[in-house]
Amino acid sequence: MKSILITGASSGIGRATADEFLKAGWRVGLVARREAPLRELAQTYEKAVVLPGDVTDADAMVRVFDAFIAQVGQLDVLFNNAGMFGPAATIDEVPVEAWDEVMNVNLRGMFICARLAFKHMRYQSPQGGRIINNGSISAYAPRETSVCYTTTKHAITGLTKTLSLDGRAFDIACGQIDIGNARTEMVSGLVDRAKQANPDAPVMPTMDVLDAARSVKYMAELPPEAN
Repeated sequence: MKSILITGASSGIGRATADEFLKAGWRVGLVARREAPLRELAQTYEKAVVLPGDVTDADAMVRVFDAFIAQVGQLDVLFNNAGMFGPAATIDEVPVEAWDEVMNVNLRGMFICARLAFKHMRYQSPQGGRIINNGSISAYAPRETSVCYTTTKHAITGLTKTLSLDGRAFDIACGQIDIGNARTEMVSGLVDRAKQANPDAPVMPTMDVLDAARSVKYMAELPPEAN
């Protein structure tokens, strides 16, 4: 039975993806700071493993990964998904503290989880696995007033490319999914702010979040040489 650990599983793309994998019979580790939404999702599926924790806390993530692998035996996939948008403002209006918060979640958290997944996949038997980093269209085409978010997503592309190279010797594939405006709580907030700023502006197009979840599942089921 295949296993996947999903960060940011309490809402948005993470929750939709967790639901998609659970419906397909995977063992799914649900990671997020908020435990209650994870418990709610796990009530429906016996193969869900609730793992509350903050991705920016390195020690907490060691415990999360160890607990999941101790229970399921093998880590096949990490969906490195947890992230935040941060303030929608020009750079002069962004507090340094807000910049630090976005960097901490979107970069430090991704690094910590990718590092742990890589280590487990390298030394487990059979060796190998797949890491899927959640990038964004902002990884190469930023939206206005998104300096914190866009900077992190560009950096995640560098992380993905490096892990893809370094993982080849260990049958570890690393890919990135750059999702556009999937209809999640975060995107709804962006739409609302855009309407407030200009009520006459056209509403930006969005996509069903389930299509994003299905795309992650497709990537997860590819053999390691298909990346």
